[in-house]
Amino acid sequence: MNRIFGRNKSKGPPPNLSDCIGNVDARGESMEKKIGRLEAELVKYKEQMKKMRDGPSKNIVKQKAMRVLKQKRMYEGQREQLAQQSFNMEQANYTLQTLKDTKSTVDAMRMGAKEMKRAYKDVKLDEIDDLQDQLEDMMEDANEVQEALSRSYGTPDIDEDDLEAELDALGDELLLDEDSSYLDDASAAPSIPEGMPGESKSNKEGVLVDEFGLPQIPAT
Repeated sequence: MNRIFGRNKSKGPPPNLSDCIGNVDARGESMEKKIGRLEAELVKYKEQMKKMRDGPSKNIVKQKAMRVLKQKRMYEGQREQLAQQSFNMEQANYTLQTLKDTKSTVDAMRMGAKEMKRAYKDVKLDEIDDLQDQLEDMMEDANEVQEALSRSYGTPDIDEDDLEAELDALGDELLLDEDSSYLDDASAAPSIPEGMPGESKSNKEGVLVDEFGLPQIPAT
C-alpha cells in the first residue's frame, strides 16, 4: 500500500518570523553586494568614456554602462522591497512577542491572585483579634508585676518642705566646696632651686636665703 499511495511526508516545524527575517536580511545583503559590484563597474565605464572621443567605440561603452545601470536600479528596487518586508516582519514579530509577554504577565498575576485567596482562607481575623487581646492582657499583667517588684516599703515619711530646704543647703555646700583658694597655697610653695648649692642670695625683704629660697640659719 505504501508503494502505491506513498507515505505521508513528516511535516517539519512551521516557519517562524525570526527565521524569515534572517533569510530576508541575508537576501538584502546579497543584493547590496551586487549593487556594489555594479557601481564599481559603472565607475570604470565612466572613466573610459572620459578618455574616449565620440564615435562607435564610445557608444559601445556607453551601451554597456546603460545596461549595468539598469541592473543596478533593478537590484536597488529589490533591495528596497526586501528591506520593507524585513521591517514589516520585525514589527509583526515585536507585536507577537509583546502579546506573549502580556499573556505571561496576566497568567502570573492570575496565579498570584489564586495563591493570595488560598492564603487568605488560612487567615482568620477573629483569631488575630483574640491573639491581640491576649498579648495586650499579658503586657498589662507584666507591667503590674514590674510595678509590684519596684514598690518601695519601709521608707519613712519625709516632709517635702524639709527636702527642698536640704536640697537648697546642699547646693550652697557644693558651691563652697568649689572654692579654689587652696591652690593659692600650692602656688606659694618654694620655687625650683636656683644657683649653686651653698650660694647665698637675698630675697625681696633683704633676708639671706639659700638656693631653695629658704632663710638661712645663722651658724653658731
